[in-house]
Amino acid sequence: MDHDVQRFTVTHLRRRPAPVETGGFVLGFDPDTTSPFINYATPLPGAAPTAADVAALVAAFRERDLTPRLEFTPDAAPEAAAALTAAGFTTEAEHTYLVCTPDTLAVPEAGPAVEAPTTDADYLSLDAALAEAFGGEFPQSDEGAARLRRTAETGGAVRLVRAADGTVAGGALCSAPAAGTAELAGVGTRPAHRGRGIAAAVTAELARTMLHERGTGSVWLEYGGQDSRRVYERVGFRPRGTRRYARLDV
Repeated sequence: MDHDVQRFTVTHLRRRPAPVETGGFVLGFDPDTTSPFINYATPLPGAAPTAADVAALVAAFRERDLTPRLEFTPDAAPEAAAALTAAGFTTEAEHTYLVCTPDTLAVPEAGPAVEAPTTDADYLSLDAALAEAFGGEFPQSDEGAARLRRTAETGGAVRLVRAADGTVAGGALCSAPAAGTAELAGVGTRPAHRGRGIAAAVTAELARTMLHERGTGSVWLEYGGQDSRRVYERVGFRPRGTRRYARLDV
């Protein structure tokens, strides 16, 4: 599964508006944002980059005034992990990822209604809801709403739950499948609407869409704390491996 997730990450970054490939790495750049959570790189599975390859990777980030940053499964590219460490990259975080398959998916019997956004206003409202849910870590923007729409229009899926007044209470997205799997991300609920099953509902619906309508063999995600992990495990996600975030700050 590590290799499937790593192959997915490679394909996902190749879909960025301005991808670059150099020395066994794929760099996914989006000129509309400087966010390090969108502009990052990953090694090809089994890559064995030299010091010069890593230097070229760093240069590609520096010439764009971006912090060199990578996301990858270290077991799928151990030599790349070692080369990055030797070049001074430090581990920002290492997260366990969870995987859901058709056999483990458990859709809640009751919960809030989940729907797909259809209008520009829906995408803008969802982007605002997710910005609030993540405490401003991902600021609301027209570009953020456009990325959500692009996800839905290029093979992925986006889902939301509305509050009683019609505003968006929360939602999530799932990237277009690759290598037989798809990444579910951005699961967020506005603080005023937490504890109502919104995260479980959108997670289960996105997983169901990918596994049963799009035919993927699995869906994977990362979690931000034990509370969210319990939510994901209730709808059928199980721990499978780890992903590392590495960066170079000097």
